[in-house]
Amino acid sequence: MEEKKFDVKSIIGFVLIFGILIFMFYQNQPTPEELEAQKAKQEQVEAQNKAAEAVVETPAAEPSMNLQDSTSVAGYKNAVGAFGFNTPSEATTVLENDLVVLKVSNKGGQIVEAKMKKFVTYDSIPVYLVKDGNSSFDIMFKTNENRSLNTKDLYFEPTLTNDGDVQVLSMKAKVSPSQFLEYRYEMKPNDYLVDFIVRSQGLNGIINPSGAINLEWKLKGIRHSKSIQYENRYTRLTYNHEDGKISKLSESSDDDESEDTDIKWLSYRQHFFSSILATQTPFETAQLNSVNLVEEESKTAGYTKEYSTVAPLKLEGGELSYTMDWYYGPTDVKVLSQYKELGLEDSIPFGWGIFGWINRYIFTPTYTFLSSFFPFGIAIVVMTILVRLLMSPVTYKSYLSQAKMKVLKPEISELNEKYKDNAMKKQQETMKLYGKAGVSPMSGCLPAVVQLPIFYALFMFFPTSFALRQKSFLWADDLSSYDTIAELPFNIPFYGDHVSLFPILASVAIFFYMMMTTGQNMPSQPGMPNMKFIMYLSPLMMLFFFNSYASGLSLYYFVSNLITIFIMLAIKKFIINEDKIHAQIQENKKKPKKEGKFQKKMREMMEQAEAQKKNK
Repeated sequence: MEEKKFDVKSIIGFVLIFGILIFMFYQNQPTPEELEAQKAKQEQVEAQNKAAEAVVETPAAEPSMNLQDSTSVAGYKNAVGAFGFNTPSEATTVLENDLVVLKVSNKGGQIVEAKMKKFVTYDSIPVYLVKDGNSSFDIMFKTNENRSLNTKDLYFEPTLTNDGDVQVLSMKAKVSPSQFLEYRYEMKPNDYLVDFIVRSQGLNGIINPSGAINLEWKLKGIRHSKSIQYENRYTRLTYNHEDGKISKLSESSDDDESEDTDIKWLSYRQHFFSSILATQTPFETAQLNSVNLVEEESKTAGYTKEYSTVAPLKLEGGELSYTMDWYYGPTDVKVLSQYKELGLEDSIPFGWGIFGWINRYIFTPTYTFLSSFFPFGIAIVVMTILVRLLMSPVTYKSYLSQAKMKVLKPEISELNEKYKDNAMKKQQETMKLYGKAGVSPMSGCLPAVVQLPIFYALFMFFPTSFALRQKSFLWADDLSSYDTIAELPFNIPFYGDHVSLFPILASVAIFFYMMMTTGQNMPSQPGMPNMKFIMYLSPLMMLFFFNSYASGLSLYYFVSNLITIFIMLAIKKFIINEDKIHAQIQENKKKPKKEGKFQKKMREMMEQAEAQKKNK
């Protein structure tokens, strides 16, 4: 009877806490006038932040040459020698389709602006991957005149044509009309991938073949999310090398370097967006570097990481010839999977090993399918229900094991008291009791072991799933980021400067779940962790840890634990009969138990240890 009373009280308590939280949220929601005032204040703060960012964060541009000054132009032509054929011009050429806008500068022939047309940042500004000098593409080489030149300093001559629906931009740094270094861009309609060719013509007597020729690509990741620390956690340099091996530089180190071989593509990932350079002729070697620019949470910091790659290029017959591709677009599995021949889908952080496999081939397609029918938040709830139903047999076995342990609790307590001064004997007799009753104390750990791959896969799925980006549900504005019901006027270490409701609900649910499973049936034993302490600590840790994580993840764990609680109550009320379990255990104890080799070995070792203790 006491058990049933406890269960009823637990349910009532849970419902009351949940109701109080929802009521508080409803009561404390701002009035329309307060919302307008908050909006005006927020706009003022954002304007101040942007002004500060413009002063502090924008990288200093290289001083432009005065093209009206004949002396400056003559100095440039003298410095670049044979490559002074072109007339210097600071103009840019625009390549644009329905998805992306690229601006290519005459100076350096490189992309100086890449803007997404279908996406905006958390504060409704268009997403830029390249802007204000945060990126540079350069080829460094020596000439036979013993000059060291950088293509980023050379002026290219643009020619824009159309080949059907394809825009073709030829940028040439000329030595003469028939001798040049060319960057050729080809943009197709409705495509994020831009064909990029680097080739030279007639330069076999100009470029010094004995000198080093190096490609250098640098980029500073531009902030796009409201939490720069959270965004930075998933901003990372990833690359394909050595026959398809995927490697990453550290996401947290202040300065991480690597030198690898046979590089096929490089991805400068900026959380939900990526800048990728792929090459059909793999770079034989490359020096890769990633510098972390984020030390703490900031509302004004504009950049996350600074990437750089230096790769030596080879001449063929005295000429350069490399066929490459630029990708500026979302880190979205639906988009990147279109480029299977390049393998760009592997740049998405699905997770490691079996965890990544579950995320990539189970959760991602399942959620994609469900979100095509349901609103994005409801799709998470439906996916949670499906996962819990599939896991219900494991839940049943776990609860059955707990019920058996509960039935044996009086006898275990009796053994503890009887052998309280002899830990070895107590352990030996306890294991013997478990063996006779047909109970495994480790079977209760099975759900945790089975759910670990699912937990980690989901832990990677929700923060990195592009399908969740800026999708709202209830009070959450963005399921891929944290929800906010209150802004704090101060920062709490490890918690943040805001209050998220979904982590609170998930923590309450996990508290009651652990109370039902751990608190009652797992009394503390000498040498074992205090389970009641863990019961209280785990929800608290979850509350702090998940406060700045994707609200979709907290929503999943809230619904998951809620469903698990009701499944366990249903199993207890309608399926498991403790009297029958007790009778079955007593029958098992009467039957002769065949001792396995491992059990026999363990018993003999314990008996030997006991005998040695007595002899001493």
